[in-house]
Amino acid sequence: MNEYRPTRRSVLRTVGGLSAAAALGAGGVLAAATSAAAVGDAAGLHIVDRGEADPRMWYYRFATNEIGWQPAVNVLLPDDYHTSGRTYPVLYLFHGGGTDQDFITFDRPPLNIRAWTAGKPIIVVMPDGGHAGWYSNPVGSNVGPRNWESFHINQLLPWVEANFRTFAEYDGRAVAGFSMGGFGALKYAAKYWGHFASVSSHSGPASIRRDGGAVVHWANLSSAALDLGGATVYGTPWDQARVTADNPMERIESYRNKRVFLVAGTSPDRTNAFDTFNETQVLAGQREFRGALDRAGIPHEWHEEPGGHFVRDYMMTRDLDGIIDRLRKA
Repeated sequence: MNEYRPTRRSVLRTVGGLSAAAALGAGGVLAAATSAAAVGDAAGLHIVDRGEADPRMWYYRFATNEIGWQPAVNVLLPDDYHTSGRTYPVLYLFHGGGTDQDFITFDRPPLNIRAWTAGKPIIVVMPDGGHAGWYSNPVGSNVGPRNWESFHINQLLPWVEANFRTFAEYDGRAVAGFSMGGFGALKYAAKYWGHFASVSSHSGPASIRRDGGAVVHWANLSSAALDLGGATVYGTPWDQARVTADNPMERIESYRNKRVFLVAGTSPDRTNAFDTFNETQVLAGQREFRGALDRAGIPHEWHEEPGGHFVRDYMMTRDLDGIIDRLRKA
């Protein structure tokens, strides 16, 4: 385990900014005070399918004008949710890219989110993010709307906070993800910095302009092939303002006052070009990002682990304990 420890001066700067960040996070559309139905209608979400028979894992599918099909979400509840009457912090957990990655990724072998969270006082929300949605509103689409960022931030968050007993405030929310989802977590934590007190990236890129913009090119290629019918997330030529807004490396100050947790693999499978490209970019980008956090005096925990581009269950369980420790207690 490696952890950057701030100086006394940077700690004082951090403490001084907490009240402002919390005040911003507690306001706006996310402080839902109306009925679940009213918030759902106002946000443009309409439930078209649901499953609530399992005492812990509840499932929903929505109609929304932000996505041209019906995205789904799993909501994993604490063991005692139905009997405790308590209010809980929430983790928004994002899947990676590819046709085998979707909202149920963390609830099927070899991953086991149920076991990782057994007995833990936290709600985990696992939404669809598209095969290559990149947690973004794309520049264009040839297959209808694919506005994943608007769906997650403007619709799903207020819906969750209207329908479940959650702390609708900065210190009540964390965001984490794997690969593309790790990028999405870093992106949302910076762009919506008053919403999330903890951010975790498991093998997610943190510097998307490096090496000639390799990650931006990959986002464009993968989104064109898998999600947007030939259109791209960032456009050709790139929409430079969007790239800057989404690039963690260009938003370092937005990570101040947050718990930051980073994991990267050091030994990708050299016989697998996909694994090598992904984890090589992840490792180099996270090292660059960590250096910028160091220079800014922003505390962060980082891990470089053997292996390539995959979810490490022992890192997920460690991360979950840190998230629960950072957030408001149930």
